[in-house]
Amino acid sequence: MAIVKELLGKTPQIGANTFLAETATVIGDVTMGTDCSIWYNAVIRGDVNFIKLGDKVNVQDNVMLHCTYERFPLILGNNVSVGHNAIVHGCTVHDNVLIGMGAIVMDDCLVESNSIVGAGSVVIQGTHIKSGEVWAGIPARKIKDISSELLEDEVNRIADNYVKYASWYK
Repeated sequence: MAIVKELLGKTPQIGANTFLAETATVIGDVTMGTDCSIWYNAVIRGDVNFIKLGDKVNVQDNVMLHCTYERFPLILGNNVSVGHNAIVHGCTVHDNVLIGMGAIVMDDCLVESNSIVGAGSVVIQGTHIKSGEVWAGIPARKIKDISSELLEDEVNRIADNYVKYASWYK
């Protein structure tokens, strides 16, 4: 059974139809929407600020979601996929975003809707990724605009697939 831990009077609020893997950890001031999935060894630590996940968010294996004390909460919109081993910290990510495997998104970043952060990228503090952009590299830079095919074939497909995958485990 997943670790879901109250801390400092704040208990995680888990949305309807959400899958929590047995080794997932969710602590403190965390709110999730519906149809989310939190996979093996993922940690969502709302101890020093709040974390809010929208609907149909998948937090894949070994992901770390955290925030910054008294400065930057973490907000993920709807239809967001956070790839294996990513770190997403104290930032805002709007709807329909793919954060690739092993990517790092740092404090005070804004990732607007319909965007991709490429696998292994490091999005440095204070970066603003505009809607419809694909960013990659270390440090991450805009590499192109997202095509409708890439949005549908990657961003939406992955989010939809993770709702299906989660149903296999329930």
